[in-house]
Parts: sequence; C-alpha cells; structure tokens
Amino acid sequence: MVADPQDASDSLAEVLAERFAGKHLRVGTRVSPMAMAQAEMVKAMIRRRVPGVDVELVGVETSADLWPGDLHELGGKGNFTKEIDKRLVGGDIDLAVHCLKDVPGDVPLPEGTVMAAYLARDDVHDIAVFPADSKFTRLDELPIGAVIGTSSVRRRAQLAKWRPDVRIEPCRGNVNNRLKALDANGKFAALIIARAGLGRIGMADRPHQVLPTEDQDGQGGLSIVPAVGAGVIALQARSADAPVMLLAEVFNDPDTAECVTAERVMLHALMGHCNSPIAGYAVHASDGQLGLKGLVFNQDGSDFVQAAAWHRDPVELGSMVGSDLLRQGAGELITATKK
Repeated sequence: MVADPQDASDSLAEVLAERFAGKHLRVGTRVSPMAMAQAEMVKAMIRRRVPGVDVELVGVETSADLWPGDLHELGGKGNFTKEIDKRLVGGDIDLAVHCLKDVPGDVPLPEGTVMAAYLARDDVHDIAVFPADSKFTRLDELPIGAVIGTSSVRRRAQLAKWRPDVRIEPCRGNVNNRLKALDANGKFAALIIARAGLGRIGMADRPHQVLPTEDQDGQGGLSIVPAVGAGVIALQARSADAPVMLLAEVFNDPDTAECVTAERVMLHALMGHCNSPIAGYAVHASDGQLGLKGLVFNQDGSDFVQAAAWHRDPVELGSMVGSDLLRQGAGELITATKK
C-alpha cells in the first residue's frame, strides 16, 4: 500500500502543532540583509508546508559581522556561526539558517546539533561586478594595476594565477555595503562576489560578468572553482528535537546533500582554515556517479595542487580526493597560509 502524501503532511502538521503550541518556531540567522533574506525564504517555506505554526525570525549579530579586519585575525569562519550555535544549543532558537560555505570544515558542529537539511543548490558561480559608471564590463578589459576587491583567499589565489598584473585587495562587509562602496568610493575597478548572493538581495538584474568554473578554452583562461558548499543554504537543528528534525527533512534535497557531503568530507580531510585557498565542487553525472574536483592554492595562486575523482559514495569520494590532494602536498600549502 502506497502512503498518502497528504497523510504525511497532516501528521507533520499535528506533530509541530503540539511541539509549538502557544509559542513560536524560532529560526536563527545572521542579521546581514542577505542572511535575513535567506531566512525569510525558509520562513515562507515552513509556513506554506505547515501554515498552523507561527514562525519567528531571530537575528543574531555575529563576531564576524562586527569585525572589520581579516577573518583569520579573529579566529576564522567559526565567527560567522558560533553565536548562532550558542543560541541553538541553549534552546533560544529551534532552527538555524546558514550559508554552508561559511560553516568551518576544520571544527565539528556543537555536540547535539546536526545539519538537518540542505536546500536545493543555487547558482555556484562567482561574478565580477563593476562600478555603476564604469566603462569596463569584463575583467580581461581592466588595465594593469587595476584594483579588484575580494576578501576571499580562494578567489584571490585563482584571480592572481590568471591576472598577476592586477592588485587584489580586501573588501569586507555584507554584499549591500560592498556594492555601495564599489559605486561610491572609486577605489575598486571591480568586486568579486557570489552570483547567488546577488539574487538573494534582489539585485540579480545588476550587470555582471559570470566567471566560469572551468577553463573554457584550455589555454589558461580565467576560471574560479567554487568554495565548498557554495550556493547551498543549510538548516541546523538539535538532533534530539524530533519534530524540528522531521520538518527539516521535508526541505532536504538529496542530490545537494550528496554533493556537499563529498565536498565537506574533502575539506575535513584537508583540515583547512579560513585563510586556506581551498576550492571544491561536486556534480552528478547522468549515470548516477558523483564527481568531485578539489584544489588547494598558495596565497598568490602561483603554486597549487588539484585532484578529481568519480564514485557513487559521497563519503568515499571526498576521502579519495582529500587524500590525493594531501599526497600532492596540500598540507604544506595550507600550513603556509596560517601565517
């Protein structure tokens, strides 16, 4: 006998109605405009699925949001999540919404919490955005010495490999503020940001150059391999909170989950920190196999190692690629970036 999807939906609604009787389901998020937009999207998804449950967004100001300098000086990407982790572990929120690429791969999640769902992956491409009054529309048009803004060591290394003649300088802050600065201060000839992020803040129609994830002509042209977890929104919950875990499972995308599992197993094997130029991107093939490409660079992109493999098991695939990179000297490159 085939289960009726409506029965499953009604059952979930009943479980959640009992769990949150007289109170809100509290969803925690960073307070940047993009993070709030992502959380609003999750809130809308929950309300569509279980309209009887009241959802409250809880904005959490994180250390990384307040810090003006390089993240490694503060202690790494964990500063995007640690305050939210505390709220989740302490029961102040019931569900946390994260950009997965901001969740560190070299430290475990807090005890008692899990990534309960990965939403369907968005666009993984990085893009170049130019000042509103710029005559340039492509990075290869920029003159020698032009200043490109990005605080990502992964982007910086790959850009420097292709255009060692430009200056690449940090540009921190939320996407909205970075774009305002780009248009107003004249310092940067271009910014490199995530295409998905531009869409999430309602600016997808702003002109930009999409940067390919692979060298298109095989001649060493520009390509930017994405960050591990790029384009993925993850939902974190307490593993003992069965009703919330059931809710999150509804939104989990199995294909995305397999891809990010492979990527993050590789990242964990490398024990990369926030200052490590590590790229990794997994995709499904038509025959059901999963492919993963991983790269580790030095800071200026002049030295790098890369590995790729195919496998049906995402954990095995991530381990294979991570081990291959370490055999080629990835560990030494990562250690050198800890300065």
